[in-house]
Amino acid sequence: MDKETEKKWIEAGRIGSAALHLGARLIKPGIKLVEIAEKVEQKIIEMGCKPAFPCNISRNDLAAHYTPPHNDREIFEEGDIVKLDVGAHIDGHISDNATTIDLGNNYPKLVKASREAVNNAIKILKPGLEIREIGKVIYQTIIDNDAYPITNLSGHGIDIYKQHAVPGIPNYDNKNENTLKEDQVIAIEPFATLGNGSVGEGAPSGIYKIETLRPVRSDIARQVLKFISEEYKTLPFAKRWVVKKFGSKGNLGMALLEREGILYSYPQLPELSKSIVSQAEHTIIIKDKPIVTTISD
Repeated sequence: MDKETEKKWIEAGRIGSAALHLGARLIKPGIKLVEIAEKVEQKIIEMGCKPAFPCNISRNDLAAHYTPPHNDREIFEEGDIVKLDVGAHIDGHISDNATTIDLGNNYPKLVKASREAVNNAIKILKPGLEIREIGKVIYQTIIDNDAYPITNLSGHGIDIYKQHAVPGIPNYDNKNENTLKEDQVIAIEPFATLGNGSVGEGAPSGIYKIETLRPVRSDIARQVLKFISEEYKTLPFAKRWVVKKFGSKGNLGMALLEREGILYSYPQLPELSKSIVSQAEHTIIIKDKPIVTTISD
């Protein structure tokens, strides 16, 4: 990896981390979810990046994949367990980081479980490490904190304009003997729960990506698709962003594109036993001394 490329990864991480910390500070009971999402995304833009994906705000038993719509009236409640997941990119060089905010301070050990798991996993990273070893550390750390890892969610590799790339980074020992490579970029993303440790697919999340590109007849659908493909390329985006650009016609254009199979709608990911979930995440460049681009919090 040349110095200029490395600099982009690191700068995207710095800005993604700053936006995450801003959001975490602003989350309070009575505040609208959409207000936090928009302030986080605006912070990324003001600092010279673009959002790598919509600000994810997933509460309580919802593990991941929710961003509020443009007209959302939902507010944070006392006692919410909030997963805030934020990403930034510079020319497709992506950072991905997450934290958990316990608004009632009712589950400090559960929050600690996911945070300690990511930090302990980072300590063992080096070129040549078998991927399964990361999962072993995550699993044991979460179990030691009297919680369970969510085993059908994982961390992931990151590539240019690819938020989720190979390899998957497991939250348990999945027997993967493949090894980490010098300069590989990965996100370690433990989820801890007091439930059974699995998620299923729920309602639509408000998050989309382009599944395939092909011609469409509708003029508004063509306009929306052109905007999405030029602005977001292969990265996830929010319906909220499209509606902001096109107004109510954006909803129509997206509905037509989704019906044609051009857009993929991410489902929300609830924990199957309806138990609360915590999350932590950092982005790392693999070196003999790993670079945590999103800066430990």
